[in-house]
Amino acid sequence: MYNTRSIQRFIFVGILATSTLLPIVSVFAEEASTTPVAVETTNTVSTDVPVPPPQPVAVQPVSNPYGFEALWNEGDLITKSTIFILLLMSIGTWYIIITKFIQQAKIQRQGKEAEVKFWAASSIDTAAETLTEASVYRFIAEKGINSTRKHGGNLLERIDFNTWVTISIQRAIDKIQSHLSGGLAFLATVGSTAPFVGLFGTVWGIYHALTAIGISGQASIDKVAGPVGEALIMTAIGLAVAVPAVLGYNWLIRRNKAVLDNIRAFGSDLHMVLLSGEIKNDSKSDSK
Repeated sequence: MYNTRSIQRFIFVGILATSTLLPIVSVFAEEASTTPVAVETTNTVSTDVPVPPPQPVAVQPVSNPYGFEALWNEGDLITKSTIFILLLMSIGTWYIIITKFIQQAKIQRQGKEAEVKFWAASSIDTAAETLTEASVYRFIAEKGINSTRKHGGNLLERIDFNTWVTISIQRAIDKIQSHLSGGLAFLATVGSTAPFVGLFGTVWGIYHALTAIGISGQASIDKVAGPVGEALIMTAIGLAVAVPAVLGYNWLIRRNKAVLDNIRAFGSDLHMVLLSGEIKNDSKSDSK
């Protein structure tokens, strides 16, 4: 009896000990399994070999599919023709602005030369020879002098001498004015038509956008971005051509007015000198 109870107690204690120690053993087993990993990580961090920094990602150059180059490569005949017309307008505009500025500056220098040399001469004949051959002031002086010498004959004698000299000088001034105004009509034309030429390219680009939408059946951004960008570029080109033309036209007109005022003043002074009878007196002394 005693032995049976002792065996029962021993079995109960063994079962209790087993149920108590199993969770502790499992915990120690988990800690033992994770401990090598921690040690390995610690060893890796504590190494003396420096870790190289991450290399930057190479950026590949991406071509702009909506720029001017794409517009020229993918544009049709009408688009390229429109750009070519605007390019010709721009070249002509800058050529006229530069050449007219040089011409006006040259005439202004000739006017300063005439003020110094022409009126300091002893006679009209020698005064005209003091100016350079390409001077517009010499051209006006020679026309006025020749008009006084040619005032004769049955037909010209019916015209008053004052009127005849005035008409001759005014014709010379009008010819110079016409020469100065050459090319300004082109600037006015470009300034008024270039925006509409660019607008035509804009309408054509929008037409391409609507066509792309109709073919694809969807109004996604990749379908309309190219044609709409083409339309905006054409508008910008038209404005870039028109604005310098308008500004250059107004600037050259203002400079022409200043140049012509000096020429008319010279012509008025020349007219009074010619009416003083110096040419007739010189011609009479030569005949004697």
